[in-house]
Amino acid sequence: MVETLQRRSRWWLIGWALLPFVAAVLGAAFPPDAWFAALNKPSWQPPNWLFGPVWTLLYLSMGLAAGLVWLRGPSARSKAALVLFFVQLAVNALWTPVFFGLREMGWALLVIVLLALLIIATIRAFWRVHRLAAWMLLPYLAWVSFATALNATLWRLNSGQV
Repeated sequence: MVETLQRRSRWWLIGWALLPFVAAVLGAAFPPDAWFAALNKPSWQPPNWLFGPVWTLLYLSMGLAAGLVWLRGPSARSKAALVLFFVQLAVNALWTPVFFGLREMGWALLVIVLLALLIIATIRAFWRVHRLAAWMLLPYLAWVSFATALNATLWRLNSGQV
């Protein structure tokens, strides 16, 4: 019986690990294009090829963290934490169409600041349910913080061109 539950839990955890990639699918519809290539960029911007591997690891970590919270069982705290997780995931999915699709760097900056705040709230909520899950979101917060600085710099460098 315990072995069956553990096996079932592993399958659910795999499902949770893959869930954040839904946001990536939306982002794939708005890849960097000639507009982005023509922007003035800071010297510290990572190469474009790095974003795919980084986001792959971040999405896996996010999904596994949410799965760990879910595996703790139904409670008011876990439900609230997972609601925050889904809200931040939706805001995460919104950034790419705003930045690359609409080419609205200012609005994208607002979206990413909101995302960072939601990630912090999600980390706090996860902490109350499963501390390892909260720790697993820290690289995501670090990357989004870096991306926020990059978004702000791109906006500042190109505000006269857009």
